[in-house]
Amino acid sequence: MELRFVPGELRKLDLATCELLALPLSQDERPPQSVAGLVDWRWGGALSDLIARGIAKGVPGEALLLPGRPKLGFDKVVCFGIGRVEAFNEQVYRVVLERMLDTVVGLGVRRAVVQLPGRATDSIAPERAAELLLERAAERSRHDTWTLIEPPEAQRVITQRVQQDRRREWRP
Repeated sequence: MELRFVPGELRKLDLATCELLALPLSQDERPPQSVAGLVDWRWGGALSDLIARGIAKGVPGEALLLPGRPKLGFDKVVCFGIGRVEAFNEQVYRVVLERMLDTVVGLGVRRAVVQLPGRATDSIAPERAAELLLERAAERSRHDTWTLIEPPEAQRVITQRVQQDRRREWRP
């Protein structure tokens, strides 16, 4: 899996040309925050409306597939429930990550823009989130590129970690 990066800003996300945007949706942040909040704003509150009608709940295990176009540059948007923000931990991250990987593979998507669960609130360290992602993705053959939504400092930390891991793999 190749990792790329984009900051969580609408203008930058508009330039990311991928088929799918995957983002976490918490059960208790109303209105939605982070990239989910930006998407909701761009959609004129449509995500908030789905939440108000009980269609999107943000509960663990939930995966809600929505059309991205014409208001976003993605064909598909998938919101993944992560539960309550204060209950988020590494175990929740692992469960949601598995759901994300399975869903992306199931949809036949090879390139996606992804906000990893717990990263918007720093509930999981960037290097640990990337380490677990690469570990789990290595077991699947159908992931080409994920563009992670991360701030510049986290981008540097993740890039350093990936480079260290690759150097270890190539040592005789």
